[in-house]
Amino acid sequence: MAVTVDIVALTIRDQQPHVLLIRRGEAPYKGAWALPGGFVQPDEDLADAALRELAEETHLTDGPHLEQLGTYGTPDRDPRMRVISVAYLALAAGLPEPKSGSDAAGAEWIRLADMGFGGAAEPLPLAFDHAVILADAVERARAKLEYTPIATSFLPGEFTITQLREIYEALWNEPLHAANFQRKVQSVPGFVIDCGRVTAAGGGKGGRRARLYRAGDANLLHPALLRTTPEDPSSTEA
Repeated sequence: MAVTVDIVALTIRDQQPHVLLIRRGEAPYKGAWALPGGFVQPDEDLADAALRELAEETHLTDGPHLEQLGTYGTPDRDPRMRVISVAYLALAAGLPEPKSGSDAAGAEWIRLADMGFGGAAEPLPLAFDHAVILADAVERARAKLEYTPIATSFLPGEFTITQLREIYEALWNEPLHAANFQRKVQSVPGFVIDCGRVTAAGGGKGGRRARLYRAGDANLLHPALLRTTPEDPSSTEA
């Protein structure tokens, strides 16, 4: 039996959510797309192993927000032996282009839409049970947007409410009412802090310059910003 770590790294590029994938350079599944990851060394902490594998396979070393997602241990998930994987979710803004290394033959940011999340009918296939891990990670990220300020992890130090709303729209894959969203954000204590400045230029149609905000000190959002559900259309006004 062996223990591995797998990392689901999510970022926003060109206003769309992307996941970091590697092209496997070794068997099993040689040439297939997979999540970054690998075997845990005997003297290594799990989180340290996740960061090491991320750096070795993609050369991304800027320490994104990292949290444990779950443990996956289906007996036949790896054809080599019984392998239990501890998966991590990594979220960060402005992550650079990855460079493959170690046993990865390639590394790229892939749109979540191309993985079947609100986009392609035929998602890009993944090795092992990584499609299951990715689906769990996307749902975790979407849920955390409701009750934590994690959306600010995808933004620079100063941002507009419009930029914040675009993060929610991209990950939830649904449009949000701009005025209602701003009202709700500003009603949550400690979510965002007004920087007392505005953007250097107005909107694309010559509109007013937008106010700039930064992340506040809240760890939880109360009241929460809820997604639309078919059973409760009234929850859409986020």
